[in-house]
Amino acid sequence: MIRKLILFLITLGFSTAPGSAQSILKTADLFRRSDNNSFAGRLNIIQDQAIDTLISRYILVNKKLKEENGYYGMEGFRIQIYASSNRNAREESNKAMAEFLSKFPDIISYPLYAEPGYFKIRAGDFRTKTEATKLFLIVSKEFPDAYLVPDIINFPDLNTK
Repeated sequence: MIRKLILFLITLGFSTAPGSAQSILKTADLFRRSDNNSFAGRLNIIQDQAIDTLISRYILVNKKLKEENGYYGMEGFRIQIYASSNRNAREESNKAMAEFLSKFPDIISYPLYAEPGYFKIRAGDFRTKTEATKLFLIVSKEFPDAYLVPDIINFPDLNTK
């Protein structure tokens, strides 16, 4: 009986330790307005505390992504239109990027360099594979070697629709 009690207390101690190490961010703090607008309403969020914990974890994961990649972002997809490690890969990648920009000026493209000497050109910021596939079908007609790759993408601008 005493062994079970001690085991229970040890288990309880380990299960509460990770929760106390993280600072919990409340959802209401995310939606707090800094301007003093007299016409602004008041937002009351009634939800389970577990949702605040999940949001805090999501923010921590994104902070780790920034530390690893050097910029904030989220998991998504891009279209890779060029990848090579040839001797003249830098010039070829610049030509591929210029050709892509001339044919698709509305799509953002990103030149990348990866060790040991790989030059890559990736295009677009797509949250889902379905969203990326729509444009991929159009781009693959002009660039037959293009393919979809999972990547860390920039946060989409949600105010543009």
